[in-house]
Amino acid sequence: MTGTPQEKDVAVNRKARHEYAILQTYEAGIVLQGTEVKSIRQGKANLLDSYAVLKDGELWLVNSHISAYDQGSINNHDPLRQRKLLLNKSEIRKLIGKVKEKGLTLVPLRLYLKNGKVKLELALAKGKKVYDKREDIAKRDFQRDMERRVKY
Repeated sequence: MTGTPQEKDVAVNRKARHEYAILQTYEAGIVLQGTEVKSIRQGKANLLDSYAVLKDGELWLVNSHISAYDQGSINNHDPLRQRKLLLNKSEIRKLIGKVKEKGLTLVPLRLYLKNGKVKLELALAKGKKVYDKREDIAKRDFQRDMERRVKY
């Protein structure tokens, strides 16, 4: 769990840090329906394979899965619907300029509760090459091995 004590991680996209080099992170609000919030509080959210896109000057979260609420009625939400992300206008303008650069994308890193509100940590990222991924794995293995040797 990262962040301040009043934050509680609900969903973490662990694959994102392996697949992408994180350049910058943003905290975004997210427009949700009531049953989505209840489902998120139960921990039934998944950010795997999700991403953010810019459409008509607005930011949208695509392909994120929030399971239907168990006690919901026929008015329950669609689990894979696109959800609007809330950022300042100036931040969105900066992102528009940066996403137009070659190879940069917007990837959600984690979904969390902060002071009772659902927030999304969004990263401006660049895709890693295969050799970069191998290099990261080798560094992590080396670090783990060194910690073991120091421990004994």
